[in-house]
Amino acid sequence: MRASITRSARVLEVRVGHHLGRFALAAEFSLLTPWTVIFGPSGAGKSTLLRILAGLAVSDVGLIALDGRVLVNSERGIFVPAHRRSIGFVTQQAALFPHLTARENIAFGVRELKGEERHRRVQEMLHFFGAEALADRKPAQLSGGERQRIALARALAPRPQLLLLDEPLAALDDPSAEEILSRLLTLDLRVVYVSHDLAEIWRIPADVILLENGRVTATGPLQQVLAPRRELLLRQLGSSPH
Repeated sequence: MRASITRSARVLEVRVGHHLGRFALAAEFSLLTPWTVIFGPSGAGKSTLLRILAGLAVSDVGLIALDGRVLVNSERGIFVPAHRRSIGFVTQQAALFPHLTARENIAFGVRELKGEERHRRVQEMLHFFGAEALADRKPAQLSGGERQRIALARALAPRPQLLLLDEPLAALDDPSAEEILSRLLTLDLRVVYVSHDLAEIWRIPADVILLENGRVTATGPLQQVLAPRRELLLRQLGSSPH
């Protein structure tokens, strides 16, 4: 069942430069499709880039605009804080509040809503992720996959314009990861998905941004960009094709 969290397509424009010790990130791209995968080896700058997009890190120089709204413009001194960007962010670590139940964690994401409206939104998210039975459990009582369902529900509850996913399924078993990814793929929502797992992303209908050593080295339809490089990428990532 499709949850009522649909959005029309959004365009994200990015031009950022950032130094962290000896590492330098320089990325420029525009997102034109509902799903975009940022792919590359560990240490390529994928997580740093997502933290900058989310507003959790500040780039040295940059311009970020979402659907025409400027979020960052270093030349003009514009920096919209994370909580005002309408961007959801979920990482490999669910980062739920340990003292709150699953229901309360999701409700925290829509604390601006009141009464029955807030309750309906929480119930809708629990239903969408098949997590109604988890509603009154605290994070310590949940499996890794269950915690990720709740973290995703909390991120989606406010109806963000953009959802950033930083390898949220990497620690899950294959059936759990496949089920959650299948649910996410039903959403009419702009998603930026970070991964270094070629097998995981291969079936996602997405554009890809190939990030290597802090630089964008290729962009375009995922299979079109990665297919010619697949064997080389598998060797670099230490993976096997499946």
